[in-house]
Amino acid sequence: MNRAVAKRARLRAGLAGDRAVVAIGAHDALTSRLAGKYGFDAVWVSGLAVATMTYAIPDVNLTTMTETLDQAIRLDRATDLPVIVDCDNGFGGLNNVVRTLVEFEAAGLSAICIEDNLFPKRNSLLGADTRRELIPAEEQARRFRAAKQAQDSDDFVLIARVESLIAGHGVDDACERADAYVDAGVDAILIHSRDKTLGEIEAFLGSWKGLGQVPLVCVPTLFPTFTDADLRAKGFNLVILANQPMRAAVKAVEETLDTLSRERRASAVDPGIATVNHLFELVGTAEAIAREDGTG
Repeated sequence: MNRAVAKRARLRAGLAGDRAVVAIGAHDALTSRLAGKYGFDAVWVSGLAVATMTYAIPDVNLTTMTETLDQAIRLDRATDLPVIVDCDNGFGGLNNVVRTLVEFEAAGLSAICIEDNLFPKRNSLLGADTRRELIPAEEQARRFRAAKQAQDSDDFVLIARVESLIAGHGVDDACERADAYVDAGVDAILIHSRDKTLGEIEAFLGSWKGLGQVPLVCVPTLFPTFTDADLRAKGFNLVILANQPMRAAVKAVEETLDTLSRERRASAVDPGIATVNHLFELVGTAEAIAREDGTG
């Protein structure tokens, strides 16, 4: 079994398991590698992370499909975990969605997630007063169906992200969209909400006929007090901790730069940063030198 097939099988098995698969967001290859050391089940490559950390631009459909794919490949090569990639709204129209699935599958990734926000998208974490428009459900289902028909293998996972609750369209619209996307052949549904109490989510779970039949995914950034076990008990098969490592990295860098700018000496930050030797260890520097010298 090759590496891509093994990763996809691992993700598929997890989605069918009794506990929730927990994916952790990674914004670079080293974070992706570290995820495997801390018991996570998968790596999530978010559109927000690619835009923010790789290009320092807003997450408003400015990154391209190839830019996202290039970064996803780097993170995938650094880990033995399945890698799930946020592909925003598929980078364009129907043919763009089809090409997105074909390219990410061919590159060996385990799964992609595509949402129904109209181009240019507005990030779900922006305020409730942000203007949002969704692609008509029938058209989005048509795009998903065409993408799945172009898929080469049975094990690659397409997650459909339903933004009805974020856009204020209500539970009925969310259920209708989820049903349409499942009928189009998607492998899982991601339902998102700004309601920290999970009231909207629970209303969806109580109404959607696909619950228990199709894997359900959530990103609990906006309802962060619920554990993966809590969310599994409600019916979720995949929980994505999407951006916490990225946010931690930004805070640490800002604090380090602030201290250095004031103290003007390198030792001022030594107690709070990794040693150079630890960096060498994380990427296997000694092993690489031993191979080169013929002693390893």
